[in-house]
Amino acid sequence: MKAGQEASHVIAAEAVPVSAQTLETNLLNLLIVEDERAVRECCRDVARSLGFSTQLAESRDEACRILDTANTDVVLLDLRLPGSNGLEMLREIKQRRPEAVTIVMTGFATVQSAVQAMKLGAYDYITKPFNFDELRLELERVTNHLKLTTENRLLREQLRSKRGFGQLVGHSPEMEKLYRIIAKAAHSTHPVLILGESGTGKELVARSIHYAGPYKDKPFIPVDCGSLVPTLIESELFGYVRGAFTGAVRSKEGLLATAEGGTVFLDEVGELPVDLQAKLLRAIQEKEIRPVGGTRAMPINVRILAATNRDLDAAVSQGTFRRDLYFRLNVLTLRIPPLRERKQDIPMLIGHVLERINKAITGSEHNVGDDALRLMLNYDWPGNVRELENCIERACTTCSLPTIHVADLPTQIRDAQALVAAPEGATDPAAITPLEELEKQAILHAIQMLDGDKLEAARRLGIGKTTLYRKLKEYGSAL
Repeated sequence: MKAGQEASHVIAAEAVPVSAQTLETNLLNLLIVEDERAVRECCRDVARSLGFSTQLAESRDEACRILDTANTDVVLLDLRLPGSNGLEMLREIKQRRPEAVTIVMTGFATVQSAVQAMKLGAYDYITKPFNFDELRLELERVTNHLKLTTENRLLREQLRSKRGFGQLVGHSPEMEKLYRIIAKAAHSTHPVLILGESGTGKELVARSIHYAGPYKDKPFIPVDCGSLVPTLIESELFGYVRGAFTGAVRSKEGLLATAEGGTVFLDEVGELPVDLQAKLLRAIQEKEIRPVGGTRAMPINVRILAATNRDLDAAVSQGTFRRDLYFRLNVLTLRIPPLRERKQDIPMLIGHVLERINKAITGSEHNVGDDALRLMLNYDWPGNVRELENCIERACTTCSLPTIHVADLPTQIRDAQALVAAPEGATDPAAITPLEELEKQAILHAIQMLDGDKLEAARRLGIGKTTLYRKLKEYGSAL
């Protein structure tokens, strides 16, 4: 295959629109090991059009250096590298990056070597000369293979690592993406910064990272940086020696030392005072701490996961959060989507909460009516999953029937629906629905939903039966 032909193939490949499916490969790192520059660069262009992050190597030594220093998910390996045995290079890859998927490239005359390579663990092979549609299809196959492998591994780890804290729930695209990133983060030792609004489940994500990884049998210790006074946070994290302050009658080991080999989760890390931020930064960088009142540093082996609902970029600009600590914590960032951005998960979340409640209360068989479900799907949930759980638990406590209806939901949810009842963008005062009319609609709708049971309607609406009959008389309703 001539260089001119290769270039034309690249132009054709880049002209093909990238599908939504291939865009999901933007988390995959591809190493191309090929001594011919034209082939190497054309392979890179095709891979980039599919969303891969690429590294190039033209020799065994350069490839080994990249394998040792950079994350590698897929390797595209030429079996005929000058001065190197391709099968030996394959063994090097398996030794240095056993989880990486390797595709070998070989000439037609050496197909036997490719077969041998597959026996040694290569995923597949393609023969030269090849066109770039073949390469595109091969890389898409690898992408789907890795996606399936990652999801299966995460699922197995979740089943093995239940610790009584529940589990992440949802199959929306936003959550599926989050699961894939968690699976990668779980097998790393780098700090992770978890961002999300209050109630989205930041600690649950941190626990998932810890318990899905190789150190799941080690301690997981959460620390709420926003609820402790600064002096207490310091002694909790770093410990103290006897006599360090009044009341320190004996030495105490800090949580960073207690979690040896495990994980410390710093919730609301943005609330840490600046002086403690400096001490935390040193602990992460030097992997050692000095207890309060102590003169000797002691080594630690702990992974740091941190979370915040604050805008740390703004905090850095305002000088309330150290820039160097922000970069140290921000090696990998996870953003948890708020519930309003994944409303398709609401029915599944409701079912999960109801299942837990029904198991806890013997003989309980609560469910949610269509009217209540519609209202909850339209609500924006500013308190996110935590607010949804509270809503369901409260409704189960207050309702007398197994089915939860609109009247059983908290007032703020019903009021929010009433506020959006008027046409969006309406500016004419005449478009505002009077409270009397809203009340009438609510009463008539409740009676209709309950098949004419006025006493039950009164109970659910929170009004007396006398009031209900008086209102119906005013409406002239024959219901």
